[in-house]
Amino acid sequence: ERGKMMRQQNKALVKQINLAWFWEMVESKAFLREKMAFFWHDHFASKHRHPALVQQQINTLRQLALGNFGDLLLAISKDTVMLSFLNNQQNRKGQPNENFARELLELFTLGIGHYSETDIKEAARAFTGWTFDQEGKFSFNKRQHDFGQKTFLGKTGNWDGEDIINILLEQKQTAYYLCSKLYQYFVNPQLDLNKVQELADDFYQSNYNISGLLQNIFTSDWFYEKRHIGVMIKSPIEYLVGLCRTLRLRFEDDEILLFLQKALGQVLLDPPNVAGWTSNQGWVDSSTLLFRLRMGAFLFAAKDIDFETKDRGDVNAIFKSAKKFKQAKVRPDWEGLQQDFQGIKNTDLVETLANYLLQNPISLNLIRYEVAKGNRKESIKQVIENILSLPEYQLC
Repeated sequence: ERGKMMRQQNKALVKQINLAWFWEMVESKAFLREKMAFFWHDHFASKHRHPALVQQQINTLRQLALGNFGDLLLAISKDTVMLSFLNNQQNRKGQPNENFARELLELFTLGIGHYSETDIKEAARAFTGWTFDQEGKFSFNKRQHDFGQKTFLGKTGNWDGEDIINILLEQKQTAYYLCSKLYQYFVNPQLDLNKVQELADDFYQSNYNISGLLQNIFTSDWFYEKRHIGVMIKSPIEYLVGLCRTLRLRFEDDEILLFLQKALGQVLLDPPNVAGWTSNQGWVDSSTLLFRLRMGAFLFAAKDIDFETKDRGDVNAIFKSAKKFKQAKVRPDWEGLQQDFQGIKNTDLVETLANYLLQNPISLNLIRYEVAKGNRKESIKQVIENILSLPEYQLC
């Protein structure tokens, strides 16, 4: 009985951490740091039931998000959530557990096809004894560590885990793999192999300086070319954070945000597996796209939406049982928005709001009509609701 209570309490606390991080993303002035912490949360996908350990990992991601990738990789490799999630506490001399070593090569550094099964086995031996104590702190158990000679990626020595990480960082493929992921995250899902190679060369030369890499991307002329604008589908977290940020939304009950995350298919701190979440077109199917397109009506017009999800566990049950979510009690800052756009003529209002909320210019005929109706505040509300119902609003 006590164990059950503890589990429920921990579950509630992890939800609170989810919401605290979500609002930090919305309100933080250091939004690039938060966005990069979120990127690394997906890159190093892992989860845990213990709230203190979950918060500890977020703190690590946030602290090192814009620093040196080698420092971040080592910190996450010693992180209790990661070691637990990938069973490295079971990785012992004579009985190596390959889970962590495999994902370290396949997902965190080199990518598929740039290592052998032998490399995985040898790396696993090097990480034997990497575990954590009862307080959730990293611990190295000498008795469980294999001190024998290992050959990894063509190099032979009595390697331990830190040696393996250093050898991985020596591989230019690691820089290329990371740059390709960041290119798809910030620039375009279609890789420009030459540009990625240029970025990777600079990233490698800088000894994996993440801030330098991002500066390189964001100050390049090609980053702002039309072919890279509005070509990605917003992930659910980016979609919801953007909504709350641009419209300064607040909810009477923040639990609606947990429901919306589940309904749209991405719950902070709960990646589906070690490979992380899907991306781009994977975010929309017939049900999630319909829900997104009707979000304005759900949030602002207090309209009921019958919503069924596919393969998302308890979301349907949550939706049916939680009557309070049938009409989202949301508080947009209409007065503030009215003030922001007070100098704009009614004839220019739709275009101004469209430019504010959309990446690409669109034909405004479908929503211009609404401006003529009602008062200024009502016009802004109706135009925004219409813009949110456009497929173009899903793009970034």
